[in-house]
Amino acid sequence: MNQEIVIISTIDFVKKTLANAEGGHDWWHIYRVWKTAKQIAKTENVDSFIVELGALLHDIADSKFNDGNEAIGPIMANEFLQTQN
Repeated sequence: MNQEIVIISTIDFVKKTLANAEGGHDWWHIYRVWKTAKQIAKTENVDSFIVELGALLHDIADSKFNDGNEAIGPIMANEFLQTQN
C-alpha cells in the first residue's frame, strides 16, 4: 500500500463527499484540521498515516446531519478505506 496515494485518494473522496457541506464542515475546515493534526503528530509518538486519515475523515457523514446517527460516518469511512485496501 502506498500511503501517499491513499492520502490523495482520501482527499479526493472527502472533497467529493463534502462538496455541498455548509461552511463549518466543508473542505477548508477539513484542510485546517488535517494540517493541524499533521503538525501535532510531529511532536507525538503516533502513526502519522493514521492521524492524517482520521483528520481527513473526521466529518464524513457527521451525525449532526444524519438525525444523530453516529454509525453512518464510520460505515462510510470504512467502506471507503476498504476500497484502498
